Amino acid sequence: MAGIRSFARPGVLPALGAALLFGAGTPLAKRLLQGVEPWVLAGLLYLGSGLGLGAWRLLRRAPRVRLARAEALWFAAAVGFGGVLGPVLLMLGLRGMPASGAALLLNAESVFTALLAWFVFRENFDRRIALGMLAIVAGAVLLSGTGAGTRWSLHELTPAALVLGACLAWGIDNNLTRRVSLSDATWVAGVKGLAAGSVNLTLALGTGASLPGPAMAGAAMLVGLLAYGVSLSLFVVALRHLGSARTGAYFSVAPFFGAVLAVCMGDALSLPLVGAALLMGLGVWPHLSERHEHPHSHETQEHTHEHEHDEHHQHAHDAPVAPGVRHTHPHQHAALTHSHPHAPDMHHRHEH
Repeated sequence: MAGIRSFARPGVLPALGAALLFGAGTPLAKRLLQGVEPWVLAGLLYLGSGLGLGAWRLLRRAPRVRLARAEALWFAAAVGFGGVLGPVLLMLGLRGMPASGAALLLNAESVFTALLAWFVFRENFDRRIALGMLAIVAGAVLLSGTGAGTRWSLHELTPAALVLGACLAWGIDNNLTRRVSLSDATWVAGVKGLAAGSVNLTLALGTGASLPGPAMAGAAMLVGLLAYGVSLSLFVVALRHLGSARTGAYFSVAPFFGAVLAVCMGDALSLPLVGAALLMGLGVWPHLSERHEHPHSHETQEHTHEHEHDEHHQHAHDAPVAPGVRHTHPHQHAALTHSHPHAPDMHHRHEH
């Protein structure tokens, strides 16, 4: 029952939803590469994400978002790593390896995300969480050894290295995006999509690449809206509640969805593929079953984000606000010391 209840924790279902959409996008992108050059496809995927989310925000008349200067610098760096570099490396890697293999290899993104979060951005972790990540790494090693008994050539290793490079770029992006995760998630994903899509497409066309026909371009942009745009919006919500490392761990189920869809689309099912999937699944379990609780202190803080009046948001209003109603305005958190189960979310960045 504890494992089932963990799915109800804030951030878990958005993380899994992001994983489902992104994982399904990998084999679909592989199919699109048959008619679209990799760099052009990377641009169309992100452009579809940005335009689609932008249209959604216009229809909803979503309020304008403003970032502080420091947050804007973090966000610009996130766009560069995750929106420009990452998708190009993935598309180049997909040209030379099966989509099912690439889908499982993408689990390395969660490992890079966690290592950066733990040792660079100082998120807390314990032995169980570390062992979970070790199981994910073991799955990736098993996957990379499917050619055991043969001599690897540079041609065979290069696609996998490109996919791993994309994972590293996205790991950096995830930790940087956490800094702005209290902002509207569709705005964060939409701006990243527009910026990354425009840059990638401009660079691709500048090197002599050509655009596909309207039908193929539309298909690519639709895949991008779902697998990159909606997925990233859900991922930002998860970052807000879970922190970078744990969101990355839940997101590591994305390759499972991608591998299943790739096999359904014609890729071969092998024993190493199944073994790698099992190891990676075992790596996710410690995160689902984690319960982290201890006395901790909150320092005085002032910021703006959508919230409701819970134990961390107790402040006065000029007009009454009903319990459970989510609203946005600048507010201050008073200093507070208490104990309750929590994740390293945006309100729990304390030392251990």
